[in-house]
Amino acid sequence: MSPEAIELARRIFDYHHLNHRPLAADVMLVLGTNDTRVAEFAAELYHAGLSQKVVVTGGLGHQNDLLATNWGRTEAEVFADILVFRGVPRDKMMLETQALNTSENLAFSRRVVEAAGLTPRNILIVVKPFMQRRVMATHAVVWPEIPASTASWPGTFDDYCNDQLPPTKITNIMMGDLQRIWVYAARGFSAPQQIPDDVKQAFHRLVELGFTQHLISPER
Repeated sequence: MSPEAIELARRIFDYHHLNHRPLAADVMLVLGTNDTRVAEFAAELYHAGLSQKVVVTGGLGHQNDLLATNWGRTEAEVFADILVFRGVPRDKMMLETQALNTSENLAFSRRVVEAAGLTPRNILIVVKPFMQRRVMATHAVVWPEIPASTASWPGTFDDYCNDQLPPTKITNIMMGDLQRIWVYAARGFSAPQQIPDDVKQAFHRLVELGFTQHLISPER
């Protein structure tokens, strides 16, 4: 990526990241994705005493796009194994293996929690850093009566990128997440968010530079 594109990507990454301080919660939701660091960080939060009930959510989505994995199992199952490997007792976990998107992650997790007879006073949602804003906007529609905070593997855009998730791939994914913030708000799927002018400018310039692989048709 060019220095210009890297700088624009950093701007979008910082907008997505809400910098919440992880708060202790009655239930921790761990949202499955192609980045196993989410599960690893969730294990750290469990051992730090932030929650003793864990819902791991994620189905077999994203089979043909930038988020695709070759795991052959649901995201929830893969993440649960990572949590167990890192010392989280399996009997502290509940798995939700059907969700194919962020809204379903939250809605289906809510069903799991309610079916277990739990009445949490608050939840902690563990996600990728650049999913924080969108997951909170979705939570405001799907489960608004339960206070929530987010937590993510810490670090900057430069820290986050690695050999498996290089800057070009991450930037394309972040662009799609940014676009979904206003498209999904218009459809009532999530709460509207203020988007600063410099973030909008970064988005449009990155479109010009060809970072469009994860964008959707607004009419879809």
